[in-house]
Amino acid sequence: MQQSIPLTHIPSNTLFGKGDIFVLFGELFGRGYATGLIDEAKATGMELIGITVGRRNDDGSLRPLTDEEHSAAEENLGGKIINIPLMAGFDMDAPEGGQTPTDMLTEMTLDNWQEFKLDWDQVDRCRAVGTARFTGALGQIMEQLDGMIPTGRNVFFAHTMAGGIPRAKAFLAIANRIYKGRGARHLSSQALLDSDLGKLILQNFDEVTANSFGHLLEASSALRARIEAGGNQVRYTAYGYHGTRVLIGGEYRWQTYTSYTQGYAKMKLERFAQAAWDMGVKATVFNCPEIRTNSSDVFAGIELSLLPLLEALRKEGGGDFVNGLWQQCQDLLKDGVALESVLQTVENYQQSPAMQPYYDFQGWPMANGPAQVEMTVGTSQDIVALHKDRKALVSDVLSSHVVDATGKLIFGAASNPDGPVLWLDHDTVAQVLIG
Repeated sequence: MQQSIPLTHIPSNTLFGKGDIFVLFGELFGRGYATGLIDEAKATGMELIGITVGRRNDDGSLRPLTDEEHSAAEENLGGKIINIPLMAGFDMDAPEGGQTPTDMLTEMTLDNWQEFKLDWDQVDRCRAVGTARFTGALGQIMEQLDGMIPTGRNVFFAHTMAGGIPRAKAFLAIANRIYKGRGARHLSSQALLDSDLGKLILQNFDEVTANSFGHLLEASSALRARIEAGGNQVRYTAYGYHGTRVLIGGEYRWQTYTSYTQGYAKMKLERFAQAAWDMGVKATVFNCPEIRTNSSDVFAGIELSLLPLLEALRKEGGGDFVNGLWQQCQDLLKDGVALESVLQTVENYQQSPAMQPYYDFQGWPMANGPAQVEMTVGTSQDIVALHKDRKALVSDVLSSHVVDATGKLIFGAASNPDGPVLWLDHDTVAQVLIG
């Protein structure tokens, strides 16, 4: 892909209505993009069906939800949940009696991780076991799902699976140095990718973030054929990240968080959507703007791509809503700190020489560098320090609005999608929020 392909209009739902089926392919945990899409499905009167990734026993084995957990999960979703564990990834899988990849990492430390070697034949065996477990459970889920969807219903599959970092004790310390380390504490993200640990992580990312989408498309083919034979339609969406166009120097320009290790898996996710689209299946990856979530908080400075949304809201028309939002954000800052000065700090960061090499779409995802990390993490920490409360940030307020806007955009676009991969940029997000 040579450049991003933005969604350039505000789409409206013309397909889904009361009684149609919304399938959440991934369990709903905490704050995140999926909540906005679910809100749209509920508002339309769709019936919600979800799955669970299951839970781990003390010995690491995967189990279904208990009755209490199942009830709580269904209440959280607002629909039915098929209680068959569908955990993607293979970091906790192994042939009977063998070591899992997580077991293999127990001897890895902060001192030896770059030289630490894995038994790749065993990793391959674990991956095969994990894939067989996942596809086997998915087949059972599809059998149940088929019986839950009456004839005459349209179906919306929303894929939300992502992640896949193995539970290695040393990884948190390694990640902190890669994503937050400055000066002597800086570690190159390329060093991680070049290590056996990094290669394992990339494989597991592929399984969780991308291959799970491919398995969904294949496993649901019979159900899709039945729905379409009855004159109804099936749609698939997935959440991508591949940078976002934000205001830089008064113009919308593509930029990205650096270094985004999952980027390779996100591009593979895009390729699954393209392959499905080429076969006539309406599957679309929506590359969403940066927000702060429970999972994204490891990426220090990701909110620097979010703050320019305030300027985009003014550029796209402003109004009472925008004025109120600006005031709400201003009130979160310490006395004497102007919101405009915070945005100027972000502008200075965007225009700094250290950041210019990273505006290369075709080079994405690029490895980090000492000067870039110093700018990103330093600017982020400086801006956080300007808030009255470090747990009540401008980026949190903006994140909730982006979740709402992307939910509306994805739900509307899924009716008649423009293509297999689309970017939701700050101009379109702002237009939705202004209404």
